Amino acid sequence: MRLRRDLRFYMVTKRPERILQCLPAFWDEIGDRITICCTMENQRRVDERLPVLLSLPLPHKEIIVEPMLGPVDFHGNLEDIACVTVGGESGRDARPCRYEWVLDVRRQCIDAGVHFHFMQTGACFIKDGKTYRLTHGIQMQQARKANIDY
Repeated sequence: MRLRRDLRFYMVTKRPERILQCLPAFWDEIGDRITICCTMENQRRVDERLPVLLSLPLPHKEIIVEPMLGPVDFHGNLEDIACVTVGGESGRDARPCRYEWVLDVRRQCIDAGVHFHFMQTGACFIKDGKTYRLTHGIQMQQARKANIDY
């Protein structure tokens, strides 16, 4: 990272409480080129991880709600967040993702002026009361077709 000044890096963690202790001594040299993203798949994880992520002195922060396992409320606390990405769970035994949950996160992002990206529907996607079983190959395609990125 130190040598590749021509690149930006994207790091994802489930453990935001460990970020500060894991930053290298030369963080001041590279921190501006690194986005640190934290996963928050349900309300419990939002309540645990969002305050920690927001408290960190990082120049670029993002949130991934994937797999989205239930509705989430950020309680209007999206300051300093560049983007929120959402997506359902893949795999044969995927838990359902509901379109109304996705749209609610989008609304919260719009209200906060934060970018929103719908990454994938997941394998078990519920929209307008109908359950769709989607193969991995079309989950991202269907999310793009929704055309709801902000």
